[in-house]
Amino acid sequence: MIADAVRAIWCRELQRDDISVDDDFFTLGGHSVIMARIQGAFIEELGVEVPVDQLFLNPTVASISAHIESLDAVTQR
Repeated sequence: MIADAVRAIWCRELQRDDISVDDDFFTLGGHSVIMARIQGAFIEELGVEVPVDQLFLNPTVASISAHIESLDAVTQR
């Protein structure tokens, strides 16, 4: 499931284990450097490139996961 993978990436990059699917990236302490690392992880681990504007428009695990799923380009792992 994409949301599980996205949540795992966020937990690792934000160095937190208490992130829910509805938590806001910026409220959790997210910033541009972490966002860039998350973008890289999405490419490497999910096989999908997510533009930075979509990360701003979809600042929760649930919303960015839905966006990624809508791309229909996720590599099956």
